[in-house]
Amino acid sequence: MRSAAHLKISLFLAGVAALFLLFAYAPIVGETPGVGRSPARATIIFGGDMMFDRSIRMAIEQHGKTQGGLPAEASAQAGDFIFSCIDATLGGADLVVANLEGPITEHASVSASSTPGDEFNYTFTFPPSTAELLYEHNVRMVNLGNNHILNFGWEGARSTTRYLQDAGVAYFGLPAGASEQAGGPFAQGIAEGTVRGIKLAFINYNEFSPAEYSNIPSTGADTSSIGLQNVGMSSTTISQIRQERARGYMPVVYTHWGVEYATTSSAYSRELAHSFIDAGAEIVIGSHPHVVEENEVYKGKHIYYSLGNFIFDQYFNDDVRTGLLLAVTFNQNGVTAVKEIPIHLETDRRTCPVE
Repeated sequence: MRSAAHLKISLFLAGVAALFLLFAYAPIVGETPGVGRSPARATIIFGGDMMFDRSIRMAIEQHGKTQGGLPAEASAQAGDFIFSCIDATLGGADLVVANLEGPITEHASVSASSTPGDEFNYTFTFPPSTAELLYEHNVRMVNLGNNHILNFGWEGARSTTRYLQDAGVAYFGLPAGASEQAGGPFAQGIAEGTVRGIKLAFINYNEFSPAEYSNIPSTGADTSSIGLQNVGMSSTTISQIRQERARGYMPVVYTHWGVEYATTSSAYSRELAHSFIDAGAEIVIGSHPHVVEENEVYKGKHIYYSLGNFIFDQYFNDDVRTGLLLAVTFNQNGVTAVKEIPIHLETDRRTCPVE
């Protein structure tokens, strides 16, 4: 029997109401092919880490004030500036998927006034307008399985899901036990959906899962020396991949793993990626290192170990300022094309494609 934590999203022609089963959070733009239509094909853009706190938040708020006096919390339009350089690229896809590197809450920011290295510099909370901002720029599916989603505890994670649901943004990657901790049925490990006739299952692997939902020892041991089944929730991820394949969905695995600022993937990440492909993953895409890492084709399937930063305020070298978007085309048989789109983080806080 399927767990109620699995999102099912059915997408139909414009103007036809979407059918939502169990938890229905996001009507992703798409259509169901039929007689007389061309074969099913979908193009999805994948991005890396997105962070809307610290100086990104301050830039949005300042832009809002100069464009009419509305603070960012009052209007998502104030954040349009951040996406203004990349918007045309994102709008050309059927869907954009990226990693939301923190919770959406009503809490005041503790990192906006911090300095690099202090205790609050990496404690994130994003303003409520973030969810609507994402939707308006075609980022309508986000990964929440990362090392910052619990910066404001389980209630912060629950708040995030409420804002995403209200804005129409789907999500995946929360640990299975999250609903117990937060007191509500919001845990979301897998997001199933049909995008332009292609049945896809978005599955997260999070190396940094809370200890109670992870096989990883709490000893502080170097994870590179830990066996494959003891890293994060790899055994759960492998089971989910097999399960979704058996159900007729194409598994897309989006990971949060590896070593920050390392431009080459770790040995255990490579071992895990291969195991995910062996289990039936159609493509594996990584985040967390904040820099672009290498990619490979393993048994005919693409693995991108890290896409680097997408929306972030890191500028201390070219590696952190240079990210990668992937425009991945799917048909009923799998991935048919992958187009790499290099991006650059500008110091005015916009993200722009590299010309």
